[in-house]
Amino acid sequence: MTAHQNPRGDVAVLVPAAGAGVRLGPGAPKALRLLGGEPLLVHAVRRVAAAPSVAAVVVAAPAAEVESVRALLADVAPVVVVPGGDTRQESVAAALRAVPAGPQIILVHDAARALAPPALVESVAAAVRAGADAVIPVLPVVDTVKEVSADGVVLGTVERSALRAVQTPQGFRRDVLAAAHAAAVDALTDDAGLVEKQGGVVTCVPGSEYALKITRPFDLALAEHLLATAPPVSAG
Repeated sequence: MTAHQNPRGDVAVLVPAAGAGVRLGPGAPKALRLLGGEPLLVHAVRRVAAAPSVAAVVVAAPAAEVESVRALLADVAPVVVVPGGDTRQESVAAALRAVPAGPQIILVHDAARALAPPALVESVAAAVRAGADAVIPVLPVVDTVKEVSADGVVLGTVERSALRAVQTPQGFRRDVLAAAHAAAVDALTDDAGLVEKQGGVVTCVPGSEYALKITRPFDLALAEHLLATAPPVSAG
């Protein structure tokens, strides 16, 4: 792989993209569903690769789609494509093993957050560069949140002022993320959660409304609207 040239080049971005995306309905794997005529994965990789700090992008693709994903991204950005695992955690670990020796800041980004802007990538990376072990972008929770029993009875109202909705990319010192994955026992869908399990400190930075997670058909329709209003993306 030829590294994406940039001023600092101390960041590698891992994109686990092997999930089926069953909540989007039948069709291609989630990362290959179309948004504005292009797969979600193309949008996501284009945006993270445009961030000036990013030296490498590693995509964990469905095992049967590695070659087609490599071809799909050939004209988008320099990438390494590896087979993903059965779980997100396995896919992230596979991508982490393929990162070149140089970058010491690792970001993990969901292809389903296809419109996350390059500025968010830079914000997360900057916080890790400033000394944080792990960094997550967050948004305030605006809805009233209820704790509800299994049979649908409200048990109480959760104080939302201390709650945050978590997005990606999430950022880590390389050694911190590697250690968290090496020590992982329980399967988690959140890499920052692995760091928490090891007693690490996770720092928050402001998220972006554009970094919504495309999970359901409604999210895809909303993303189509956001795509029309998103800032243009230029090479980093």
